[in-house]
Amino acid sequence: MEINNALAALQSLSHKTRLLIFRLLVRQGPEGMMAGDIATQLGVPAPTLSFHLNHLGHAGLIERRRDGRTQWYTVRFEQVRELLGYLVEDCCQGRPELCGMAADPCCAPNPAEHNDECHV
Repeated sequence: MEINNALAALQSLSHKTRLLIFRLLVRQGPEGMMAGDIATQLGVPAPTLSFHLNHLGHAGLIERRRDGRTQWYTVRFEQVRELLGYLVEDCCQGRPELCGMAADPCCAPNPAEHNDECHV
């Protein structure tokens, strides 16, 4: 991941409403949520929600898919893995076992091998 992509993602998540939306979508997993359900659960007006969803999308953290007139939003988990990997890739000067990162399946080189253990 390039530094500018990491900065865009982190800047996007630095807003309270966008962080709440992102965390809600992470909880939903790959099924995602309809925009209306997100608005209802978070109590965010539709125009405001649309603005924040677009911001998260431009940062590469979520994606939108259409199903007829309904819009679904899901987290781009591969992008999130790349961001987390970028943030910790030099953990403890290349010795992640010193800071406990080696045991975390989310930080494994191939998270697909640990699918049951890591949901990000």
